[in-house]
Amino acid sequence: MTLSIWRYAHLALAFVSTLFLVILSVTGVILAFDAVNEKMPSYRIEQIDDITLAACIPALQKVYPEIIELSVDHNQFVTIDATDADGGHVKAYIDPRNGKVLGPVVPKSEFIQWNIALHRSLFLKETGRIAVGVVSFLLFLITISGAVLILKRQQGVRHFFAKINRDFFSQYFHVVSGRLFLIPILVISLTGTYLFMVRIGVMNASEEEPVVSEQPADAAPLDKSKFPVFQKTRLADVEKVEFPLLEDDPEEYYVLKMRDKVLTVSQITGAVVEQAAFGKAIVWEKLSLDLHTGRTSVVWAIVLGFASLNILAFIYTGFVMTWKRTRTKIRNKFKAGNAEIVILVGTENGSTLFFANQIHQQLLADGKRSFLAEMNQYQPYPQAEHLLIFTSTYGLGSPPANATHFNSLVEKIKQQQQVAFSVIGFGSKAYSDFCAFANEVDQLLEKQPWATRYLGLHTVNDKSPEEFVKWVHAWSEHSLTALATAPAVYTTKQTGLRSLKVVEKTLVSADNATFKITLAPESRNGFQSGDLLAIYPASDSRERFYSIGRNDGMIQLMVKLYENGLGSGYLYQLEPNSKVKARIMPNPAFHFPQKAPAVVMIANGTGIAPFLGMVMDNRAGVPVSMYAGFRHDNELTAQYRQFAALQTEQNRLEMLHFAFSRGKEPQYVMDLITRDAAYFTALLATGGVIMICGSLRMQHDVEALLNTLCVSENGQCLDFYKARNQVLTDCY
Repeated sequence: MTLSIWRYAHLALAFVSTLFLVILSVTGVILAFDAVNEKMPSYRIEQIDDITLAACIPALQKVYPEIIELSVDHNQFVTIDATDADGGHVKAYIDPRNGKVLGPVVPKSEFIQWNIALHRSLFLKETGRIAVGVVSFLLFLITISGAVLILKRQQGVRHFFAKINRDFFSQYFHVVSGRLFLIPILVISLTGTYLFMVRIGVMNASEEEPVVSEQPADAAPLDKSKFPVFQKTRLADVEKVEFPLLEDDPEEYYVLKMRDKVLTVSQITGAVVEQAAFGKAIVWEKLSLDLHTGRTSVVWAIVLGFASLNILAFIYTGFVMTWKRTRTKIRNKFKAGNAEIVILVGTENGSTLFFANQIHQQLLADGKRSFLAEMNQYQPYPQAEHLLIFTSTYGLGSPPANATHFNSLVEKIKQQQQVAFSVIGFGSKAYSDFCAFANEVDQLLEKQPWATRYLGLHTVNDKSPEEFVKWVHAWSEHSLTALATAPAVYTTKQTGLRSLKVVEKTLVSADNATFKITLAPESRNGFQSGDLLAIYPASDSRERFYSIGRNDGMIQLMVKLYENGLGSGYLYQLEPNSKVKARIMPNPAFHFPQKAPAVVMIANGTGIAPFLGMVMDNRAGVPVSMYAGFRHDNELTAQYRQFAALQTEQNRLEMLHFAFSRGKEPQYVMDLITRDAAYFTALLATGGVIMICGSLRMQHDVEALLNTLCVSENGQCLDFYKARNQVLTDCY
């Protein structure tokens, strides 16, 4: 709960001040560049720290008969405002040792002055100054709350600079750069706030009462080079020296303005006749201005420039993180008390919720009573049969923000019936605490008397869809629930919707419920057979996936028409030349293996679609055999025979084997595999690849049979070949 408060505070402060921070950051970068640029060319004199007023003032008065003032700016460039021997006015950078002019004083450009005004007051005068000051303070609060979040993430100061778990670039950059620029941004925000408080009078910036010293009436005149105060005062410590208007007039004085005081000096005797110290507020104001602008140091100005630039990056990455965390909305069709499958999610940045929601939506589409919630919302589930836990690990082994109370809730709330549980952990193997919290939850549930293990703890490294579908395979086969096993379904980087034109569509018949639909994309590149097409029949979040067969640049789908089927019904009602919005999802895990010595394709029903496209694209002549199962031998299968004959002539297909479950001699694909058992085991033993596409039940039966054959003939289980990518599947 505490973590959530800090996070919401951090986000709320950033949201309120975003527009102002963008303006101040952009102008801050420009002004930091100007602070560096104004030091070039450098008019700073070497050993300026060794030059006293006693040495430079007499030397300058020999060159310039009338001097109005001598000033030293924050770059320690010396400027003179005077009249030379020819009566000409001089205002330039000089060498204080001999009065030599080094360069003209160039005023800031209109562009820089415009940025200064925008940065200080947003062109709104006093109102703008108040707004800038408030935003500076908000930036301070944002920085503090961000630092607290990092401390909580890293479990204290001790691990503050430890390695950061990388979920995605924006999150990683936000945290790492936050640590790197913590001090500069704190300085920017604090000094900006202080300068604002001085400007509006909250901080008293007045001088102290001057101290007046009486001069002795008989004080002897002194040469300026012998004035004690001039001999003690270095030019580098002075901001400005105002010269007497009339020489030898005892009522006219030198005025020395230093960083912390003002001295009034007699031009006759050199005595200090008045001294006024600046209040601490003025001293702090000058220091704050130096730190805020970087005007006294090139290195610090560059640091401030990068810090300002990084604030812009913070804004962008922060909102990317927020979008990723909130983009997947939890929508439940059933209440917790009615759910048969409960999915609980522990996520820090929203990526784990994406995986859980993909499973949740598929379960709902399959008619299951699925319920999705955060782990902190754990409660009694009186009708639950399955409990699925999807959780990441936060920081160095801690629970994510929405799972901090899960362990205590499990100990307190006992389910009243036996519930089968499965835990899926998400993390990165680059860190020693890989899936530590998932492991903790798995052990906790194993100890509960009401919980029965359904599958062992499964971990997913770096949000890998390929690793996640291994769990999907296992859970689907164990529960006989149809779930998408193509990694493309679970990739978080999704392409946008594309407009596809319906080119052709066949009709169903009494003995054939399958129809073919051909779609023409706007671009014929960027996809291949085995990729997936996602459609949205109801124009909502519900997706339906179909495996693509590529035919001369067209998308070819084989679809079985179901009564009241959402996806199949939608596609079947489309007419030629109509348009459909869909998303093409790359599925490289089910692309044709070009380097395989031989390939066997096993399909039933509509699963043949991608294989037809792969065969047509097999221009390299890789040996391919196809085993396909259907209910009836009808007009559609006759077309497949014609297709096979043509592809065989072109050396793209060796053989097509059919099995018909409703014919005179009922036969299944399993029977064909048993018949050719020696061929299948030899194929795998020699590096060949088996591809399976169709129903999940068919996949389960085929893999069980192949496993038995491989153990018997090759001495290896099927998992051995799966690990070597010799068994590829795309089943539902």
